[in-house]
Amino acid sequence: MNLHLGLTPLISLIAGILILVMPKLLNFIVAIYLIMIGLIGLFGSGALRIS
Repeated sequence: MNLHLGLTPLISLIAGILILVMPKLLNFIVAIYLIMIGLIGLFGSGALRIS
């Protein structure tokens, strides 16, 4: 059985939950999210697969 877990949807889900729980941190959470997505886009997530 192979399980392919995408990192981008997982980060989006965590960011969404944090925004719901702590709305005062919206700017901080969005900034961290954008940095993480940018790093994933630049370096790829090929080494982060669960098989």
